[in-house]
Amino acid sequence: MKLAASCLQLDVGNSGAKWRLLAQGRVVLRGTYRPGDDLSRDALLDSAPAVHQIWIASVAGAEAEHALADMLARRWGVQPWFARSTARCGPVYNSYREPERMGVDRWLAMLAAWRRVQGRVCVVDAGSALTVDLLSDSGHHEGGYIIPGPTLMERALLLDTERVRFAEEAAYALTPGSSTAEAVRHGIALAQAGALALAMDRAGVAPAQLVFCGGWGETLRQLLDRGGEYLPDLVFEGLEIQAAEPG
Repeated sequence: MKLAASCLQLDVGNSGAKWRLLAQGRVVLRGTYRPGDDLSRDALLDSAPAVHQIWIASVAGAEAEHALADMLARRWGVQPWFARSTARCGPVYNSYREPERMGVDRWLAMLAAWRRVQGRVCVVDAGSALTVDLLSDSGHHEGGYIIPGPTLMERALLLDTERVRFAEEAAYALTPGSSTAEAVRHGIALAQAGALALAMDRAGVAPAQLVFCGGWGETLRQLLDRGGEYLPDLVFEGLEIQAAEPG
């Protein structure tokens, strides 16, 4: 599928979406959309008088996808195309026996990372979940990890304990905390960076083979302090690769 003169692209998670608008292949506008938020909905629907294509990467449920597709189709008269995880796309091979069960955000991030590195790469997507995926020199998926992200970790800790409570803000750091807030946030940072460090060490990943994306990606890259590159548009880049080379 060739990129049209204008293309609206969305990266849809479980609670909202990032979007960007391309005109003649250039990003001209960006935003976020959250269901139930009228301001973010209006900003999305007012982003352009007309669009020629709508491409979506979504890990939301079927009902949420249908509602989004209907809203966008009614606004612009264009039926959205949803990317799906496949067994292969170009030189990249999915390791799952049922490829469609892999989160499409992971799959697209891997496509884009391998295109950039053209060799062995470790793709770290740090958002609601922390995912770590390894690709070989030949583009074969070697497997990966899915770990609760910082927000999920903190929520679980606060929900399941009686005395771990705090109101003050605390930054994420790796030093031992000197308050409950710091102990929680620093512990989460240690868990996230430590899990990634162990995964890298076990797989023999070099800094030049490390690529980050996701809303928490740059924070994690700095905490880990092993180099690597933060590429916030990696899923969008993979969306374009999948559209151009389906299957």
